[in-house]
Amino acid sequence: MEDCIFCKIANGELGTAMIYENEYVAAFKDLNPQAPIHILVVPKKHYENVLAVDENDNIIAKIYSAINKIAKQEGFYENGFRVINNCGKDAGQTVMHMHFHIIAGKTLGEKIV
Repeated sequence: MEDCIFCKIANGELGTAMIYENEYVAAFKDLNPQAPIHILVVPKKHYENVLAVDENDNIIAKIYSAINKIAKQEGFYENGFRVINNCGKDAGQTVMHMHFHIIAGKTLGEKIV
């Protein structure tokens, strides 16, 4: 989508510093961090949310593989982290491009929010 901010970021149009990148996904710091470590992982191809992922598409596996690599690369895998995906307006999705939040760097507790 030509007006999607995450498409522009993921495809290098805005010069955003990448934490991790491969041909399928891009990861960068969240502009409004909810924890000391707050990284967004987005597919380079536009999907509005997880409901747009076809059963034959393996993008979710590619995203989780990237999350694994990021956790090890950034050194927070040993203490734990949370992965969150908001699907739709009522869930809090504000950018309509599927993305996953990696939250780490503090004790998060048992509650989701």
